Amino acid sequence: MAPVAVKQGQDTVSHPHNEPPLNPLPPVVIALFLVIVGLEIAFGLGSRGIVGGPGAVGWRLGVLERFAFSAEIVTWMRETGRWPPEHLMRFVTYPFVHANFTHALFAGVMLLALGKMVGEALGSFAVLAIFFGSAAGGALVYALIHASALPLIGAFPAVYGLIGGFTYLLWLRLGQMGEKQIRAFTLIGFLLFIQLIFGLLFGASAEWIADLSGFAIGFGLATVLVPGGWQKLHFRLRRRN
Repeated sequence: MAPVAVKQGQDTVSHPHNEPPLNPLPPVVIALFLVIVGLEIAFGLGSRGIVGGPGAVGWRLGVLERFAFSAEIVTWMRETGRWPPEHLMRFVTYPFVHANFTHALFAGVMLLALGKMVGEALGSFAVLAIFFGSAAGGALVYALIHASALPLIGAFPAVYGLIGGFTYLLWLRLGQMGEKQIRAFTLIGFLLFIQLIFGLLFGASAEWIADLSGFAIGFGLATVLVPGGWQKLHFRLRRRN
């Protein structure tokens, strides 16, 4: 059946029954998700000897050694004053390396959900800026506060950054509706509560430092990336000077 449209003056309004049930995901979100899941599929096939030959069994370990974030390496760079590109890139490559398929799947699903909402409101550039900015900033704070020998891996600091961006958008919307803006922080509060429960049950992990830092950075970036946000920031800075 052909789409039904109703003309009103010069405008054409599509019948709601002909609208797609799901809005398409932003291409950048799909690309990020495919990289995360694609690596896990390759690791899984390699570990089973389906692809890559005998050497494929060690693919995950090799990728971890090369692309995972290391607080110890950051300490070494600060002490020596040397900043090799192969180590600097770890700030933005570690979100694509995960401990196992389940770890990657949870991060990927959250990326699709939050990336869709932030992308539809702010655009693809904002998604990339928040994703990589939160990942790098969260890792840096993690290294400065907790110089652990354990590598930092996984997309959760970046995903928490998208949660921060979404929280700011919701905060603005609630303000426009005249409702309590504190409700915008319900999601992050719930996630931190879940992390606390898991920490009590299975042992605490310092990765929450990177996650919470990523959230704060994503929230801050959204204030600039939202339409008109940069102009408002520039105006405030000029007023202070």
